[in-house]
Amino acid sequence: MSHGFTSHDMSSEQGVAAFRAAMRLIVGNVSLITAGVGADRSGLVVISMVSLSAHPPKVIACVNRSSSTWPIIERFGHFGVNSLGPDHQSLAERFSGFGGIKGADRYQGADWTTMVTGASLLKDAVAVFDCKLDEMIDRGSHSIVIGSVAAVGTKDEGGALTYWRGGYRPLHAAA
Repeated sequence: MSHGFTSHDMSSEQGVAAFRAAMRLIVGNVSLITAGVGADRSGLVVISMVSLSAHPPKVIACVNRSSSTWPIIERFGHFGVNSLGPDHQSLAERFSGFGGIKGADRYQGADWTTMVTGASLLKDAVAVFDCKLDEMIDRGSHSIVIGSVAAVGTKDEGGALTYWRGGYRPLHAAA
């Protein structure tokens, strides 16, 4: 039967490559996950942060267990989610590891604050979620990180930074 698309067996290397290619066609909001305090902090970019529940407020994000941020989230028991706007591409690239920048050095050149948990929150982010770690559930190469939201902040100026087809793309709201 013809489906109108090419199908792949997920147990092969070709299938894994097809899965990655298919995931690049899903538009995702770019968020920074931040964890730790002072010189003992790191962060990374995710496009997999979503609301888990509103009552009580909880979010989930998928974090690679081999990242430098994963053990810091576990050790400090907190994390920040910083939803980026269209003007944050260079910050997203820095937190993605472009140029080999690691750990606390990723925070240079941006204005940060804290709310309740001590996690770093970007002052000009579209939305921030200050989270206490509830649980980390390991699946495959990643952990599903579940957080109780202790505080939120918004600065909705009509845009977002998205990730699509392997690149960052600004999304501007219609005027």
